[in-house]
Amino acid sequence: MKHRRPTASPLAKPLFPAALFAAVSFATIASTLAGIGLTAAPAAAQSAKASATFSGAPVRVGEINSYTGLPAFTIPYRQGWQLALEEINAEGGVIGCCELQVVSRDDAGKPDDAVRVAQELVANEAVDVLAGTYFSHIGLAVADFAARNKMPFVAAEPLTDAITWSKGNRYTFRLRPSTYMQAAMLVEEAAKLPAKRWATVAPNYEYGQSAVAWFKQLLKEKRPDVEFVAEQWPAQGKLEAGPTVQALAAAKPDAIFNVTFGADLAKLVREGEGRGLFRNRKVVSLLTGEPEYLEPMKDEAPEGWIVTGYPWDQIDTPAHKAFVAAYTARFKESPKAGSIVGYITMKAVAAAITKARSANAEPIVDALAGLTIDSPVGPVTFRASDHQATMGAYVGTTTVKDGRGTMKDWRYADGANYLPPDDVVRKMRPAE
Repeated sequence: MKHRRPTASPLAKPLFPAALFAAVSFATIASTLAGIGLTAAPAAAQSAKASATFSGAPVRVGEINSYTGLPAFTIPYRQGWQLALEEINAEGGVIGCCELQVVSRDDAGKPDDAVRVAQELVANEAVDVLAGTYFSHIGLAVADFAARNKMPFVAAEPLTDAITWSKGNRYTFRLRPSTYMQAAMLVEEAAKLPAKRWATVAPNYEYGQSAVAWFKQLLKEKRPDVEFVAEQWPAQGKLEAGPTVQALAAAKPDAIFNVTFGADLAKLVREGEGRGLFRNRKVVSLLTGEPEYLEPMKDEAPEGWIVTGYPWDQIDTPAHKAFVAAYTARFKESPKAGSIVGYITMKAVAAAITKARSANAEPIVDALAGLTIDSPVGPVTFRASDHQATMGAYVGTTTVKDGRGTMKDWRYADGANYLPPDDVVRKMRPAE
C-alpha cells in the first residue's frame, strides 16, 4: 500500500443518574472553542488524510501536554513515551515498515492553547493521531476538536468521566482509570472505616468536582449512615492552606476525602500536620501515592493515608521489572506514574496503527475499539462500548521509609472490575 503524506501545512454496578453529569459545568470548554472559532481542519489536509495509505513513509503522532503547567508529572510522562518510541522504532516501527514520529507541543495548561496547537498539528504537521493531555478540561477541549475533525485521539491522563461517557465520541479513547474508577477503588476501603462524618477538599474544576461527586455517591450506596459535613474547593494551584485547614477542622469530620495534588497537596499536608488536622482522622486521597507527589515531601510525607498511587520499586512482575530497568538505564532516574502512563500511551498508539495497517483515521479508530495490549502493569483493553481502557491503579497506604514517602500494604485494582457494564455506558454516551 502506498502512503501519501499531505503537503499542506467490579465494584457493585450502581445506577448512573444523568443529574450528576448535568451538575458538572462544561461552559468553560464550550466558551473556549466557540471563542477561537475552530470547527474543522483545512479541507486540503482532510482530503489528503482520507486518501493516505502506507508506502513505508513515517506515521506521525501529534502529542500535546502541560509540560510547563505541571512538569512534575508531564516530564516523566514525556520520558515514558520517548522510551516507548525508541523501542517501537528499534523493532521495525509500525507494521514493521514505517517509522513512528512524534511532534510534541506544550498546551501551557490552557484549553484554548491546546486546541490551537491541535489545529496546527493537523493542518501544518500532518499528524495521523493525536495523543496526550493532562488536565481534564484540556482533555475535553481536545476531545471535542478530535470529534469535529475526525482525528483519533488517545487521551493519556485526563481523569474526567465525561471524556468517555457524557461527552464521549467515536474518535476519543482514554488510558488512565477515571475519577469514577479510582473513587470506586477508594470507596471499597473507605466503607470499612468507622467514620460517619466526612469532609472533602478538591480543586475546583471538572476533575475535582467529578471525583467528589462519585466518592459521595458510591460511599453513600455502601454506607447509608455517612454524612458529608464540609467541602473545600480551592482553585487548582492556588490553595490557601491556612483557611482551608481551619475550615476543615471546624467541621469536626471523622475522615477526609482529598483530591488535591502537586504543590497544593504539599501545602495541605504541611499545614494540616502543623495544626493537627490529621490527628486521629483517616484521610482517603486520590493520586497521593504517586511518587511525583509523594517523594518530594520526603520525611514530611503523610503516614497512613489510604491512596491510589504507583509503588514502582515494589512491583516485581517480569514485565514491570523490565520496564523499570530500561527506564532507569535510559534516563538515570526512577520512573514516576507519569512515566508508565506515557510509555503505555505510545505503545497503544503504535499497536492500533499496526492493527489498522493504515494511517487513516477511520481504520485507526476501528482498531482502537476493543484493542488489547500487553503493558508493564498487565493486559490493558480499550473497551469498544465507551473507549475507556481497563488500566488499573495501585491502592494502599502511605508511609515514610528511608526518609522518603512511599506506599505499603498495596494491591493492584484491575480497572476492568471498576467499570459499569456496556449497556449502562451506552445510554450515557451521546448518539453517534
